Amino acid sequence: MNKRVLVAMSGGVDSSAAALVLKEQGYTVDGATMQLLPCATEAADAADVCRRLGMQHHVFELVDEFRREVIEPFADSYLRSETPNPCLTCNRRLKFGRFLQEADARGYDAIATGHYARIDYDSGSGRFLLKKAVDASKDQTYVLYAMTQEVLARTLLPLGTLHKSDIRELAASHGFVNAHKPDSQDICFIPDGDYGAYLENVLGVSCEAGAFVRLDNGVTVGTHKGLHRYTIGQRKGLGIAAEKPLYVVQKDRLTNRVILGDNADLFSHSLTARECNWIACDAPTSSLRVTAKTRYKQAETPATVHPTGNGRVYVEFDTPQRAITAGQAVVFYDGDTVVGGGIIDTEEI
Repeated sequence: MNKRVLVAMSGGVDSSAAALVLKEQGYTVDGATMQLLPCATEAADAADVCRRLGMQHHVFELVDEFRREVIEPFADSYLRSETPNPCLTCNRRLKFGRFLQEADARGYDAIATGHYARIDYDSGSGRFLLKKAVDASKDQTYVLYAMTQEVLARTLLPLGTLHKSDIRELAASHGFVNAHKPDSQDICFIPDGDYGAYLENVLGVSCEAGAFVRLDNGVTVGTHKGLHRYTIGQRKGLGIAAEKPLYVVQKDRLTNRVILGDNADLFSHSLTARECNWIACDAPTSSLRVTAKTRYKQAETPATVHPTGNGRVYVEFDTPQRAITAGQAVVFYDGDTVVGGGIIDTEEI
């Protein structure tokens, strides 16, 4: 097998194991690390693995592009009172966009990543399909829903049929420096998880205080520290003394108010989504039955998708869903197959 594959190597165990699996399958494999932050250290571990495997290691310096394509849209989304997932944007624009361009420029036939998902080709429809990983606890199809047919045709996901425990054992048996490296849990450019402080101190987002208002009676019960510091469903950190738990149920950008309510107020029957991408089918022209989820670690639930034009849909759930949040993704499934998905725009309560 002479197919040349460039593996996106983050420095973690998954992408390193992906490179090893592909080599053992007979591919000609090299690795590359996208340097996205000025002081990033990921390249060192990736380079060590490449040396052990006799692979070339490239570094793509994309600091300015990452800021322009991921960090700035992240801030803009917060300013629209959304709670964005920057990993979705990074996957679409850099990991399966710019990375593929860099691979093409160097003559590689395909790219690969350490994501837990599977890609199959369906000869009946002539489409590449994105399917859930065998290890359901690690499945990452939610963050991959924006992959296009062109990208799926050029991408390998060798970990989709493996379990995480197998990956660590494989890495340890080959002496990988990152074999027991913990999985990353935070947004890479905000490692401490304090989004509000990052937006204010690093990106210069102004902190405009406003009113906490009760949904049931309209009474002001306190002062918030800026809409960008709160997300739908949040209960802790509000600084509100009340006779019962209060949750953030709405953020009103026009009046700069954070609306608080009961847990029951967090449940919505429907949502609208924009920028939809369809994998298993062309953009639908009529209503479509699917299962859907609005968060990464959420179980899917039956829903009906109604196309409304211009890449937008209206989604009705069979049962109300908790804490639907603008800026997150809604992803549609048919069994193990990803049908498509989009960015949640507004929720209908």
